Amino acid sequence: MKIFEKLFQAKLEGFDQIKKYFKNKAGLEIGGPSEIFNRRKYIPVYPLIQRLDGVNFSTNTIWENTITKGFTYKYSNKTPGYQYIEEGTDLSVIKDDTYDFILSSHSLEHMANPLKAMKEWLRVLKKGGVILAILPDKRYTFDHKRPTTTLSHLQDDYNNDTQEDDLTHVDEILALHDLELDPGVTNRDEFPARCANNISNRCLHHHVFDIDLLRDVFAYLDLKVVLTGFSAPFHQIIVGVKN
Repeated sequence: MKIFEKLFQAKLEGFDQIKKYFKNKAGLEIGGPSEIFNRRKYIPVYPLIQRLDGVNFSTNTIWENTITKGFTYKYSNKTPGYQYIEEGTDLSVIKDDTYDFILSSHSLEHMANPLKAMKEWLRVLKKGGVILAILPDKRYTFDHKRPTTTLSHLQDDYNNDTQEDDLTHVDEILALHDLELDPGVTNRDEFPARCANNISNRCLHHHVFDIDLLRDVFAYLDLKVVLTGFSAPFHQIIVGVKN
């Protein structure tokens, strides 16, 4: 999400140790493109890679405006990749073991069924490939009053096949969301309606993550964590390899 990207700081400590997972490789980005992966940015993946395709849930989003399916995914000055218009939880149009890496910057928290999403990402990821995920640290965001989600809750969502129109967490969000820390809210009176219309705008943070939960999720999915990091003011990073 672009409202977050300008706040990233200098290059991620340890990035040189994970370059091998991206150099001359082909990948898929969920919910991008993301300025933070560009040259001289916090995690400069784009300059290293051979090709990158993208997935967005709609042809019109509040972050990217109007986008079209096809070879239109402009993530840098390189040849555009393929833009899929699909849910991040259902990549059935993509074959198994297609990509060397998956990128996700500030997108997983917007998904009602994160484990379903990540299992799809793993399906299209080759063995030995990596998932690089960036999520907000609740302590420094508008989620700071909300309880951290548990792994068992995410497992329940997966087992119940929770869909992206789910509004289970809206009451909690309306009660505990810190509007003063949400630059996306310009009208307090319209906030409840925006939440209720999440299937169209996807602004909700369904779940609240900390680094311990992320480690638990990666372990549950049999992903070997090779790097974690934090960048002020609220960005937590985790990189895991598919066994």
